[in-house]
Amino acid sequence: MIQSVEQAQVDRVDARAIEAVAVAARAAQPQLAAAPGEQRRAALLAAARELRASRAAILEANERDVADAVDLTSAQRDRLRLDDARIEQMAQGVEAVAAQPDVVGRVVDGWTLPNGLRVRRVRVPLGVVGVIYENRPNVTADAAALALASGNAIVLRGSSQALASNRVIRGAIARGVASVGLPEALVGLVEDTSREGARAFMRLEGIIDVLVPRGGPGLLRAVRDEARVPVIIDGDGNCHVYVDRAADLAKAAAIVENAKLQRPGVCNAAETLLVHAAVADEFLPQLAERLGSCELRGDERTRALVPRALPATAADWETEYLAPILAVRVVDTLEDAIAHIRRYSSGHSEAIVTEDLAAATRFTGEVDAAAVLVNASTRFVDGGQLGFGAEIGISTQKLHWRGPMGTEALTSVKLVIWGDGHVRT
Repeated sequence: MIQSVEQAQVDRVDARAIEAVAVAARAAQPQLAAAPGEQRRAALLAAARELRASRAAILEANERDVADAVDLTSAQRDRLRLDDARIEQMAQGVEAVAAQPDVVGRVVDGWTLPNGLRVRRVRVPLGVVGVIYENRPNVTADAAALALASGNAIVLRGSSQALASNRVIRGAIARGVASVGLPEALVGLVEDTSREGARAFMRLEGIIDVLVPRGGPGLLRAVRDEARVPVIIDGDGNCHVYVDRAADLAKAAAIVENAKLQRPGVCNAAETLLVHAAVADEFLPQLAERLGSCELRGDERTRALVPRALPATAADWETEYLAPILAVRVVDTLEDAIAHIRRYSSGHSEAIVTEDLAAATRFTGEVDAAAVLVNASTRFVDGGQLGFGAEIGISTQKLHWRGPMGTEALTSVKLVIWGDGHVRT
């Protein structure tokens, strides 16, 4: 039998070693699912202590990763780099997940049928969660904490640029898990970072229950094309801020600056600004000065008000820059703003700045996105900021879950039905 080139490439990697990590995680998961919530919480608190105790080792490994990394954008290099503050944030994030209410076994709802059967819908773990991600060692800690808290085993497959960092972080978390009597295999790390290894990982049908990709368009395309397991897409973020004619312009300027520049290289940063024509003359020149060196790319009406703005092309309206670049368009009506967002939004986060309740209500009702904000920066669309403790990703799809994915997003439900000798006639 003649093999395809793609199958031969998969065979050249040590697919058995990749599978072994996932099989071990799957074998360990029932013990975690049956563990009391207090034991899972203790595992997370121990993992946070281990992360702090491993600070020097994590920094040393991360320095090697950063030094060896090539061809990274400034946003990618920023996501890769760790420091004392970011390690402390990781540990605090794990503790914040531990402080969340336990979702495993939670009764969602229930009812009693006329025949006396008692029906309950109960939250249960998904099983084994696979995460494939790029240049983000903090994801190792966040994803592992959320999976463990929700009764799931996790198999992590990061990028080659972050491999040394991921090894040390995973080791710290695994030690914390083991210290409370749970298997280290609950937190697996695939160290094969080749494309063929990624393909083999995505094809672990029957072993991995759900795959969450976190990365750029190339990774998402590969997952859509290659994955043989269910996928929850952590999509890109072409996020908009619309400044309405009834906006408080001081609020608007602060919100736009924060949404664009507080951390430009992340998915919830704003990429396009829409400004109502009634306030554009006053607002845009002041905003351009406030944004300093941020590159502006505008339509003709914007460039008439902001001479330094470069001409915007059609591609600018659909681009996730992940950089200090902002596309700007002047619109005549709220309807025009909504129509622009409908056409170009990636379904991540969209914001309106207005003091008009009717405009805000219409915007929140008609804009289709995982998160819609009124008078607030898109940067708040984050699991930690919204009270989930952390996030394994931000889902931009509509099935199962939408928005930041905390512990509840890593569960499904099952029906538990109690009878008393009931038989169907």
